[in-house]
Amino acid sequence: MKGSSKSNSDFQYAYHIASEEKNDSFETTEFGIANLRSNLANIIQLRKIKTEDAGVTVLGTVPSLVKTWKSSNCLEGLDWTKIKCFATTGEASNVDDDLWLSSKSYYKPVLECCGGTELSSAYIQGSLLQPQAFGTFSTAAMTAGFVILDEHGQPYPDDKACVGEVGLLPLYLGATNRLLNADHEKVYFNGMPMHNGMRLRRHGDVLKRTVGGYLIVQGRADDTMNLGGIKTSSVEIERVCDGADESILETAAISVAPLGGGPEQLIVFVVPKQEYSHQPEKLKILFSRAIQSNLNPLFKVSFVKIVPEFPRTASNKLLRRVLRDQVKQKLSPRSRI
Repeated sequence: MKGSSKSNSDFQYAYHIASEEKNDSFETTEFGIANLRSNLANIIQLRKIKTEDAGVTVLGTVPSLVKTWKSSNCLEGLDWTKIKCFATTGEASNVDDDLWLSSKSYYKPVLECCGGTELSSAYIQGSLLQPQAFGTFSTAAMTAGFVILDEHGQPYPDDKACVGEVGLLPLYLGATNRLLNADHEKVYFNGMPMHNGMRLRRHGDVLKRTVGGYLIVQGRADDTMNLGGIKTSSVEIERVCDGADESILETAAISVAPLGGGPEQLIVFVVPKQEYSHQPEKLKILFSRAIQSNLNPLFKVSFVKIVPEFPRTASNKLLRRVLRDQVKQKLSPRSRI
């Protein structure tokens, strides 16, 4: 009963915060429920955050949570010296945020994990047996094997620096072999190339292998943009935009083709830090300069939209499709009649 009472108290407090944020006009809408859940999750996490009391030695995190901790300065005064390593998963990590998190425990390693619900595990991860680099993966998981495919579906050599869609070896401990609401073969195997006599399993991630052999997730295969005839990744653009100004909490980049045809336009959604005021046109200039300096001088931002939060799935995956639909509605030409 104690746990139930505490949970109810947390829920009521979260509802109170959500009501105030909506200026006492909080309603049980989809946005309201999401806002309520967000506040409740933050409260629960902050109650668990006193890891010195529990003697926690390994702490699991999510990049969005770390970003919130960093921006709110809520870890000030906490003693995390007992932590021996961190683990993070759920979305792409930010190198600066990983460095900040590591510094809270005398620069202990941050192990990245990347997998999927349908795999029941990670397929790439960090390892304490290897040197680690923030925001990267150092090895395949013990139960997994993969190759990185070029644009023709051919695997790159394992020791070559490259960028391409990942193909998983089909013999994978824990992976699904059927779906309840879709054709498993069509979703994961149809159209995938053969490798060593086996058809590869589709996962959808785009991986970059560095010269040193580290792996970086470049986003999803369907997140790839074609800007001015040059393919690039949403994640790469977001990493540059996140560091363009101190007022930025996080960004999401998408591309939209004009209804009348023509090259894709780069759109950047921004969640700002609460203490800053923002002007979309100013951010548009800042983002364009940062992208042109760090990625490609031919890229430019067409539109910036400031939002309070990003639409996400229950597992915290960014819903780019929802953002893309919002932009299409805004940019669609109105009838002159």
